[in-house]
Amino acid sequence: MEKARPLLIAVIAMGVLIVVVTTVVIVKLVKDIVSGPSAPVTLTTTMLHQPAGSHIVSIAAVDGRLSVLVEGGGPDRILLVEPGSGRVAGELMLGQ
Repeated sequence: MEKARPLLIAVIAMGVLIVVVTTVVIVKLVKDIVSGPSAPVTLTTTMLHQPAGSHIVSIAAVDGRLSVLVEGGGPDRILLVEPGSGRVAGELMLGQ
């Protein structure tokens, strides 16, 4: 009987673990059902209104804004765009 003691402890520990995990999953499911579906993702379209022949080369996030590198349609430029509103907050160009 002494040899079976570690096995008995392991079986009891696994049983407790199964009960705890099952409880967590059930609580999570009930919370999701009660709270309803999460808010859908809203996608917006923003026009940058750049001269004809312009095209976007790259986009990067910079301090909460989008940095948009635009080439063509005049000198190359970087537009700083507010992601929530689509408003162009600033424009960087090389001086002549």
